[in-house]
Amino acid sequence: MAAPVPPGAPRPGSNTPQAPPPNYVPNIRGTPDGLADNMQNLNLYRPPMTSNPVSRPPPFGQPPPFASSAPSQGIPGPSPSFARPGPPPGAMVRPAGPPSGPPVSTLPPNLGPGRPTGPPPGQPPAFGMRPAAPHSSFSSSLGGAPAAPLSGVPPPGGSPPARPLGPPPPPTLGARPSASLSPSPSPFTSPPMSAPPPVPQTGVPSNLMSNGPPAFSGGTLPGPPRFPPVGGSMPQPPLGPPTMRTPPGPVAQPQPPYPMASQGIMQPPASPFAAPSWQMQSQQQVAPPPPVPGPSQVPPRMYSMSPPLPNQSMTTTISPAVGQTGAPLVGPSKIDPNQIPRPSPGSSVILHETRQGNQATIPPPATSDYIVRDTGNCSPRYMRCTINQIPFTADLLGTSGMQLAVIVQPLALPHPSEEPIQVVDFGESGPVRCSRCKAYINPFMKFVDQGRRFICNLCGFSDETPRDYHCNLGPDGRRRDADERAELCRGTVEFVATKEFMVREPMPAVYFFLIDVSMNAVQTGATAAACSAINQVISDLPEGPRTLVGVATFDSTIHFYNLKRALQQPLMLIVPDVHDVYTPLQTDVIVPLSECRQHLELLLESIPTMFQNNRTSESAFGAAIKAAFLAMKSTGGKLLVFQSVLPSVGICALSAREAEGRTNMSAGEKEAHKLLQPADKAFKELAVEFAEYQVCVDLFVTTQTYVDIASISVIPRTTGGQVYYYYPFSALSDPAKLFNDLRWNITRPQGFEAVMRVRCSQGIQVQEYYGNFCKRIPTDVDLPGIDCDKTFMVTLKHDDKLQDGSECTFQCALLYTTVYGQRRIRVITLSLPVTSMLSNLFRAADLDTQFCCFLKQAASEIPSKPLPLVREQVTNLCINALYSYRKFCATVSSSGQLILPEALKLLPLYTLALTKSTGLRTDGKIDERSFWINYVSSLSCPLAIPLVYPRMVAIHDLDSKESEESVIPSFLPLSSEHISEEGIYLLENGYDCLIYVGEAASPETVRRLFGVASIDEIPTLFVLQQHDNPLSKRLNEVVNEIRRQRCSYLRLKLCRKGDQSGMLFYSYMVEDKSAGGYSYVEFLIHVHRQIQNKMTS
Repeated sequence: MAAPVPPGAPRPGSNTPQAPPPNYVPNIRGTPDGLADNMQNLNLYRPPMTSNPVSRPPPFGQPPPFASSAPSQGIPGPSPSFARPGPPPGAMVRPAGPPSGPPVSTLPPNLGPGRPTGPPPGQPPAFGMRPAAPHSSFSSSLGGAPAAPLSGVPPPGGSPPARPLGPPPPPTLGARPSASLSPSPSPFTSPPMSAPPPVPQTGVPSNLMSNGPPAFSGGTLPGPPRFPPVGGSMPQPPLGPPTMRTPPGPVAQPQPPYPMASQGIMQPPASPFAAPSWQMQSQQQVAPPPPVPGPSQVPPRMYSMSPPLPNQSMTTTISPAVGQTGAPLVGPSKIDPNQIPRPSPGSSVILHETRQGNQATIPPPATSDYIVRDTGNCSPRYMRCTINQIPFTADLLGTSGMQLAVIVQPLALPHPSEEPIQVVDFGESGPVRCSRCKAYINPFMKFVDQGRRFICNLCGFSDETPRDYHCNLGPDGRRRDADERAELCRGTVEFVATKEFMVREPMPAVYFFLIDVSMNAVQTGATAAACSAINQVISDLPEGPRTLVGVATFDSTIHFYNLKRALQQPLMLIVPDVHDVYTPLQTDVIVPLSECRQHLELLLESIPTMFQNNRTSESAFGAAIKAAFLAMKSTGGKLLVFQSVLPSVGICALSAREAEGRTNMSAGEKEAHKLLQPADKAFKELAVEFAEYQVCVDLFVTTQTYVDIASISVIPRTTGGQVYYYYPFSALSDPAKLFNDLRWNITRPQGFEAVMRVRCSQGIQVQEYYGNFCKRIPTDVDLPGIDCDKTFMVTLKHDDKLQDGSECTFQCALLYTTVYGQRRIRVITLSLPVTSMLSNLFRAADLDTQFCCFLKQAASEIPSKPLPLVREQVTNLCINALYSYRKFCATVSSSGQLILPEALKLLPLYTLALTKSTGLRTDGKIDERSFWINYVSSLSCPLAIPLVYPRMVAIHDLDSKESEESVIPSFLPLSSEHISEEGIYLLENGYDCLIYVGEAASPETVRRLFGVASIDEIPTLFVLQQHDNPLSKRLNEVVNEIRRQRCSYLRLKLCRKGDQSGMLFYSYMVEDKSAGGYSYVEFLIHVHRQIQNKMTS
């Protein structure tokens, strides 16, 4: 009998490379034509060893979503090579049971279609890797071509710039010249732990960070951590080191040049947004600004301000452009619209170290493409703060006009070149924690008394170090093994949970599909599309006894199906009572997938035929989800509901509030916002019950009518689920999107029965959580389901004064169960410096995070307040921050200059765009606005800005832009001045793609792009085909790249001038003057006047 293993000691065999679980078999078929019809970017070839390779029927009303040989005209035919689409992005077929051996990373690998560039790997990609941009790679400093220069090189110290607006002040005699802004690069030093794989080269830069599913990027795969000795000598081994688990394999170390700031907090990489300096003329003069609260300091540099020469002004007067056309310049103010700040994407990948020289570094913009090296703080993909220096008092925070909050995305996908998250097993003793505040061990806890005690960095309590975790301290006061333990040198780490974190055995993976078969659903093709999508994703579910499935359909009654293998065919079980709901025997309706696969496939193929003559138009939606919940009550799991009509009978039945003539909400309706509130409290009560029993609901709304999303969406939002909205549902184009959305939903990195808590240092406390969750106690949020796309906002407030010069720590702990039944604790730690200087707050402001908070707070206010009031509150948030900067930080004495801090220079533009967004426009439909609110509630930072300020590119001349390095051409400002009626344009906001065809567009260009003689032959919702010409191929490449970046199958909508679709396209021209809003220039003038009024009042 083997000797017992003491707590904290390495488990047997833990030092030997562990074989990956059987499902982690990378698909290495590097076929360049992996994208079938050149638009379904989410399709991958299935590995030859994948189980059940039998072909499946294509989605309803169209060829297989990924037909590589789609014809150029007419109805597309099926592709012989894609009778059955492969797994979704980021998905490899899971094993029949949980992997044996020690726990390993749970996020599946993925293989980008046609992107492998290196030899076939021997091991799978590491833990939930994010896909690399096509043709994008860095050369390792250990060999190969030298790395291209990085964009966003920060200046070494100094103050953040501001942007002047207005006439320059009188020249100042004896003005001192600014220090040089040319940084001296310093090479990367070796990391304390394992190095990430080679960083991709920037030969073909990416315009936007890849937000898509994981993909294999080629080259060397990540391997186990390397532990360099501390101080050149072998460190003293601890008594019981925890087991480190990472995929085996070699690791290369990228060492491109990277500058280091000379003092203070590390400056952020140069913003990817660039615009020349500009001013607004005014004749008013005021006294110099009052002193800045806090110690004396050098004011921040102004936006676009070059180093001044002696005796020169710090601003430059910019006159309106000669012959400038477009929006008139209002009043005495003169602004050149071509010189006001607009977003401009970066040109290359940014390398970001989370800490340098024991100091936190400001993260790159969330919308940029960056690679993170975790050197103590967590990656900004997992947690970002609105201000990267923390004000030491609540008064200083209030003076700044900014808000303090963190955006948390616990399971976010890392970049393929980033180091995988380390999994640490402390054995039965569990991870080391503070005995007072229960914070988890992290790099910022200080060990004292020769390592025998440690001081918590959150509450300051001194604890005794467990005997099996003791290690002596080095000359620098750090543990000698600090660089060998992930929990002591990494900001993000995952612990194996012990039995004390389990109230029951880990739940199995249960997937229950509930399908609407009412008359409208069948006739529109929604039922057939849902059955086809489910049938095609069955093989992506993990097989074995831990994976259970069930299917039910509903109209005015509920139909369960017995899928037991002993039956010759599935048996229908009808539940006619929709007021007192019950469920048949659970063992008959939820069965192991391995025992019912054939019956399940037969049933899904038969359902559209079984109900093709159904004349029941009523929907017992509430009763159906209640019955499905009763079947899942003992296990929990995912309930995926396909709904097409308004719930009309049974429990939670709703009336058509649309019929009251209030579908279109106008500003004149005083109570219009109440239509965005749930009509029945029973939905909330049902949702809380779902969350209590760990049932997560995802809702797929495939409709052509009003369904009251404001009411039915309460259940997905409370249970950690998501709402998918297909309106108006098209049987031609939407089945492909439905299939891709469903496949990514069930195969993306995710967990079950989770609990999350954010802890803060003394002096700061959590004020409120925002997101999709159920909250039963003030400190924790319950998440029946959690995945890599879910994001949470946590607002913070002061409860005491902080110590200037110290650091404030935020720690997010997520306890969840993997799809293989392993209980894990993901710990994310971020430590930021505390400051007493107001200018430091503006220097360290994070625009993307602050605007994401604006967006989420506005969405939460819409159902309870009139739209004009919400728009006013959003505008005031922008004005208050800029007013504070102008009053306390700007050195210019003239009130005629609108001063924009460098970090927030685009805040006015994004604020204006938000006030004109779908959620805040006065012409939106109830369901569209309700869906927008739900979509925003769990939206991540990289997708927040594109939602309100989309990307627009010209596509009529794509074939003449072959020389451009990026797949996606340069973006155009969202103004009608940049739209020609002879051109064709594509606009995407992360959810939809609009293609606008001008009235005078060349028929030859239309034929080359769409294969038709007239644009009238193309429906509004259409499937893009590739034709045999360079222009069509380039358009398909652009659409594929956008879908890859957005991690979503964006459906295409054709827009023409003069109809409703054209109005939709022009509603995104946020820089134009609209019926209820300012133009961009007018909004800047409005903001400036409001600041002037506050300065003089």
